Amino acid sequence: MILSVSRRTDIPSHYSKWFFHRLQEGYVLVRNPFNVHQIGKISLSPDVVDGIVFWTKNPVPMLDRISELEKYPYYFQFTLTSYGRDVEPDIPSKNQVIIPAFQKLSKQIGKERVIWRYDPIFFNETYTMEYHCKYFRVLAAKLGNYTEKCTVSFLDFYRHTARNIQSLKIQKETKEQRLEIMGRFSEIVSEYGIYMDTCAEPESLEQLGIRHAHCVDSNLFERIGGYKLSLEKDANQRRECGCVTSMDIGAYHTCKNGCLYCYANYSRKTVMKNAQNHDPKAPLLIGTVGSDDMVRERLAKSCRDGQMTLFECNNSDGRETDMNFGC
Repeated sequence: MILSVSRRTDIPSHYSKWFFHRLQEGYVLVRNPFNVHQIGKISLSPDVVDGIVFWTKNPVPMLDRISELEKYPYYFQFTLTSYGRDVEPDIPSKNQVIIPAFQKLSKQIGKERVIWRYDPIFFNETYTMEYHCKYFRVLAAKLGNYTEKCTVSFLDFYRHTARNIQSLKIQKETKEQRLEIMGRFSEIVSEYGIYMDTCAEPESLEQLGIRHAHCVDSNLFERIGGYKLSLEKDANQRRECGCVTSMDIGAYHTCKNGCLYCYANYSRKTVMKNAQNHDPKAPLLIGTVGSDDMVRERLAKSCRDGQMTLFECNNSDGRETDMNFGC
């Protein structure tokens, strides 16, 4: 089983104490986002967890506790863009905090385990083609010795996030703009020895030497862990997504980064309300188990060495419902 920590919220930045406490306790409770009264109990034993993918824009709260992850293969998807506080209002200074954190993390765990994400890309009067290319080069120069790969993607427009991004007056990019910026980015990263791929983008850019990404990557886990894995493509992700199956232990509407383009938060007010219900020592990220909740244990075997994961489920019809662990 692969843990995703987390596509739904920035656990390393805002909830790392909770996460480390869950590792110590050996399990975590996760609400099904499609059925809030259904809770899965997930083992965090190193015998079950084949790897952990951390998604973050600021890993600083974790840096002094990295040694506590030594029993697990893991890597970081580290988003670092050139946007200012008009877009990412609650991210600390890129120059003073975030870039040094990227470099320190890479020195601690190895550059193969720190993936640079420059996404999502969008254009407006401020963030033009020339702006992106100029500051992408600045970042590449500072990160070139600290990562092997950069993953990029363009902004996806969701109906529920339209209000949050309205002030940015985003101009939907053309196919020509997409090809131009990808070509220019590819040339830039090649100067610094960085490989580039795209996250869930439909176009084939093989002619530019750019392939589709596997952000939850079984090959990278095999490289880090020194074992073989039997994992299938994650059927719950978009068709263009190359990720293998994983279990996300986060919760929507809990990320305090405040990024206007975020698909996981619709309302800042809701985020703050949920954050107030966070207890670092609780098994759930937000809140507690209520009388109407049903907790069901999901038992899994490792997917290492070609073993297929087996699940035990208490549903009357034997379905796993929305809790996806597949191997």
